[in-house]
Amino acid sequence: MDSKGPWLYAQAGPSVDMTRSTEEDSLVDGPLISADVLHSAIRREFQTVPTPCHATLLSLLHIVYVVLSICVSVLCVLKFGQEDVCVRILGHVQGDSVIVFGKVVLWMLVVLFTGCVQHHHNRARSRGYLLFYRETQGLKHLPLITHSGGNVLLLALLAARLPQDIHIYILLSVLGLELMVALSCLLYYTVKVMQFNKERAAPDVSQEELTHTYSITSLPTETGFRGGSSLEEVVEKQADLIEYLKQHNTLLSKRLLNLTAQH
Repeated sequence: MDSKGPWLYAQAGPSVDMTRSTEEDSLVDGPLISADVLHSAIRREFQTVPTPCHATLLSLLHIVYVVLSICVSVLCVLKFGQEDVCVRILGHVQGDSVIVFGKVVLWMLVVLFTGCVQHHHNRARSRGYLLFYRETQGLKHLPLITHSGGNVLLLALLAARLPQDIHIYILLSVLGLELMVALSCLLYYTVKVMQFNKERAAPDVSQEELTHTYSITSLPTETGFRGGSSLEEVVEKQADLIEYLKQHNTLLSKRLLNLTAQH
């Protein structure tokens, strides 16, 4: 019984190897997909960030608010001969109170804009555009910080209880300064995002794969550790890359199945 064991094993071994090699040969002999085809297929997945439209709309609303605030201040607070019109439009509400109520509404719109921007930037980050996310990480919060700072100044002005003329002039000065700073931030942000949408670049990892050289003298890429980088920054970058690569592999698997079926 023991003498038959090696004979059976020797007989079964080649058949198993033959089956395995046949399966591997069938995979190798299948249609090969070039890297260019895969890269072009993935490149079509680029999605633009639509926030420049939101930033433009918010800028226009801010300009309209400041212009209306100036009109209300001149006509209804300083009372340059239009008291009847103000009473007919505003009723018994004070002109400066209307300006403050409008400022609250504008601040709420800025909060909604910041949340919308954060949502679209998180989606761009999940698609592998880590550098764009980091470059605009602080920029997208500047409008909200500016408007929140303007609200603090208005609260301090209301608490000061200055004479009406001085009060309204300082109020308009705060609104004008806030408008200049907020518009500058939104304009710079819009230019950055429009440049990103125009370039339609591949994700950061794909760009590094295309430009990477395997020579010893090559410099380390952004995904590695640099002398000037802190440990927290490196860990955060690696976590972003791991999250992206998981989704990237899923997309590659789907593209491979679709392209294999077409060929």
